[in-house]
Amino acid sequence: MERTTAAHPVRTTPPVDRAGRGGTGEPAALVGRDTEAGLLHGLLGRLRTGRPALVEVHGPPGIGRSALLDHAAALAHGAGVRVAAVRATAEEAGLPHGVAGRLLARLPAHPAPTGTPPPGTAGPGTGRTDGARPRRTADLCAEVLEAARGGPLLLVVDDVQWADPRSLRALRLLARRLTGVPLMLLTSRNSAVPATADERIDACALAGEDAVAHHALTLGPLSDGAVGEFLTGTWRAPVDAAFLADAVRHAEGSPALMRSIVGRYVRHGWTPGTAPEGRLEESAAEAVRERTVRTLALLPDELLGVLRAVAVAGPDCTPGLIDALAGPRALGTSRALALLRGTGLLAPGPRPALRTAAAARAVLADLGSEHREELHARAADWAHRAALPDRALARMLLDARRIGATWAVEALRREAEECRATGRPDRAARLLERALREPVPPALRIRLLTDLSAAVLPTGPEAASRHLYRALQTPGDGSAADTVADAETGRALLRAAELLVARGDVDTPRPRIARAADAARPGSAERSGLRALHRITEYSRPDPADGAEPLLPDPCPPERSAEAAVAAWRTAQRGRNIDRARRLARTALAPQVRAHVPLAVQAAAAHALVLTGDTAEARRALDEVLVRAERSDARAVAGLALLVTCLAELRAGRDTAAAEALDRCEGIMPGRCWHPLMAPGPLALRALLHLRRGDRTAAERALATELPPGAEGGLPWAYLLYARGRVALVGGTREQAFADLLECGRQLLARQAVNPAVLPWRSAAARAREPGDPVAAALLAEERRRALLWGSPAAMAAALGEGAAATGAGGTPAPGRERPVSWQYRQALVALGTAPSSGHLTVDSLLGSDRGAAAPRPAGPELPYPSRPASRPGAASGSASASRSVSGAGPLSPSRFPSLPPPPASVRPPAGAGAPGRTAVGTGPLTRAEQRVAALAAGGLGNRAVAEELAVTPRTVELHLTKVYRKLGIRGRPQLAAALRRTAGGAPGA
Repeated sequence: MERTTAAHPVRTTPPVDRAGRGGTGEPAALVGRDTEAGLLHGLLGRLRTGRPALVEVHGPPGIGRSALLDHAAALAHGAGVRVAAVRATAEEAGLPHGVAGRLLARLPAHPAPTGTPPPGTAGPGTGRTDGARPRRTADLCAEVLEAARGGPLLLVVDDVQWADPRSLRALRLLARRLTGVPLMLLTSRNSAVPATADERIDACALAGEDAVAHHALTLGPLSDGAVGEFLTGTWRAPVDAAFLADAVRHAEGSPALMRSIVGRYVRHGWTPGTAPEGRLEESAAEAVRERTVRTLALLPDELLGVLRAVAVAGPDCTPGLIDALAGPRALGTSRALALLRGTGLLAPGPRPALRTAAAARAVLADLGSEHREELHARAADWAHRAALPDRALARMLLDARRIGATWAVEALRREAEECRATGRPDRAARLLERALREPVPPALRIRLLTDLSAAVLPTGPEAASRHLYRALQTPGDGSAADTVADAETGRALLRAAELLVARGDVDTPRPRIARAADAARPGSAERSGLRALHRITEYSRPDPADGAEPLLPDPCPPERSAEAAVAAWRTAQRGRNIDRARRLARTALAPQVRAHVPLAVQAAAAHALVLTGDTAEARRALDEVLVRAERSDARAVAGLALLVTCLAELRAGRDTAAAEALDRCEGIMPGRCWHPLMAPGPLALRALLHLRRGDRTAAERALATELPPGAEGGLPWAYLLYARGRVALVGGTREQAFADLLECGRQLLARQAVNPAVLPWRSAAARAREPGDPVAAALLAEERRRALLWGSPAAMAAALGEGAAATGAGGTPAPGRERPVSWQYRQALVALGTAPSSGHLTVDSLLGSDRGAAAPRPAGPELPYPSRPASRPGAASGSASASRSVSGAGPLSPSRFPSLPPPPASVRPPAGAGAPGRTAVGTGPLTRAEQRVAALAAGGLGNRAVAEELAVTPRTVELHLTKVYRKLGIRGRPQLAAALRRTAGGAPGA
């Protein structure tokens, strides 16, 4: 007997102006309910032939139940069927016979002719006028059945779930007596409040299927096509697909919500094509809010308290949490939730929750701020004791008052870390700001500010710096001096200072870092790290006040390794003592002391190794820095490490690897994230990379990028000036190139960075002058002198290579007896061609300490003398890999230097001595590979270290050494250094 029909629309009824309904008798406009409307139309037709029917309509609030009942009533009125319609309300749910009395009052006394007033209005002479309610349930059945015998009758009861028990009992009794009576009972029930066994309205079980037509209609959400038809009918034109998709998403298939959204558009005169962006979402939120506010006004205080508890608890609501927040009440939690679901405010699901965030805000809007914060605080406390996840705790704590407990701060911080890891930095920033409202110890406060800075860095770099400034500040006298009382606080301050310096912010935090360093515990690694960072900020500005290097004990203790790193970087910039710079850098980068050295300071030590020519060692250290920086979410440190990696790859001639490092750096730290003082650095490296590839247009485009205010004056600005000068030099604008390069030199010299390995600006400026220009000659001479004083093979190769190119086709004048020093420089450079590019064999070891002497230097065991090295193509090929520098100089090919005359007789090898690279007792000359391996092994490196340096296997090193021992006539490694000196110098009796 019972047939259940779900909503499966086949055709959509065109929208009709509902304003005319009731006046013209037209059916109510329905959208997407053609199946249900057709079924009701058929049942009404059979009702006129005396066939009774029982129809139940189910669906959530706003799905269109009332509209469907109105449509059925209008159809019945148009067909001449009498109608009595009422709607039950929650207010009269406890009023005995409330629904039954109103239904009896609306019963028509006579058959209603076509054209009479619509159902739901009592016309003159119709229905009961005494207003008395039935004294017994049987009264309703008797009077309704009597009225139905006078003609077909449709009874409509909307929201039957609110009917009082006696009226509901009367309706159930009437449903069992429909057989043989031309009566149709049409009810609707909110599916959010399902009927119990005692509340179901069923036909008589003994009646056959043909006796009473029983249907249950379940209304589902509107289909996309139905929403489209509704919108098209509203504006009399099709809407675009994007607007339709957004409307479907925001309306959630609810006809009521769809009408509210469209009504707001119509009131404001908007159309889908002319409405400002975001109006659809705003209209949906407003519709939900208005609906919520209207419903709240009808709720009793007990239900309102339960609803507020649900709003505060959110998706993590449980009955226990509701009881803790709502307090004692007459209604049980289950019954209260059932009643609230009937209002349509709660979303379907196992946990009670409001449908949207807008509804939750509307529920709590009438509360004062203190009351809201107190509710959230009580909810968070209950959630903490119930061991709810951090996500739930953090959400409740966001709007709570100060808790004053450690668990609140830790929960907020853990959830913020999770948000940052999952790509939600904005929410992470909100959580950390909320955590900072709690009373926390200094170390934790500094860590929270540091985390907050990392969270806002991608979107607000200036705000990120301000948070780090606050981390270096204390509530007391405004300095960090009173807070560095323990190692934990010192480490937190050190990290905050490191992030500022790595980002390039060296001016504003300088005094704060100095005060923190002075207040740190003497002899601690934190004090050394803060001092190292402060020295970096000092050295980064013109005319640094601290001109002297710190005196470090030898060997340097681990807790002062950070200062050793900065001393190495500074020594390399000044170009004074390559051995000391290398030793200090390696001390700071040793595995056993890395934990004591900030990552940004380790990057400075790696840069020192790049300047000494130990690029492979520097790259390994930078890789370690990069891994640790990414693991700790230190974007600025990771970007700095990648910039130094790009410099190292450029110096090694690995343009592709340099471009990859720079691309990765721009992905981690876009240009907007750097401090203005650091912003020119990535642009300069990008321009130099384009220039190395021969793309001058791309280099000019990179240099044309607009810089933020305050970008001039830092060390990266010198790199940008150098890149600008090199690009202008390639473009033929020599005057502009010379001006930019001289300004680059001025910036570097103001910071005492005189080492040409930093930037060979002198030789580049010399190329901007005419051949033979005395200014160019002076610049070249100075760069050669500085390169030889530094002793790095790559720097000297670049200096002499640029000198040959700058002096024209003839190159440097051929040396004679009056110019022996220049000749020795050339011979030393060629000798470096057989040495590894790591810098273990330098000009110092080839020329000795008295390089400035004007007199010829006699041949010694440490100085080889190849015969006419520049005339053999292979003589300089070994140094080609080390001849590139960041300047973009080409390889040190034989064509870059003119052929050299033979050395003076006073310094020639003795007669009968073998040529360099040969032995007097072996079986043949050493090959180039054997010479490299022998030189490294003689320098004290083990087989594995030699293999890593030359990128070969340890077995290959062993084979080469075996051949070297056999050719030199020695038994092992202890005799190797002396044998190489004898072979190189051609000493008698070798």
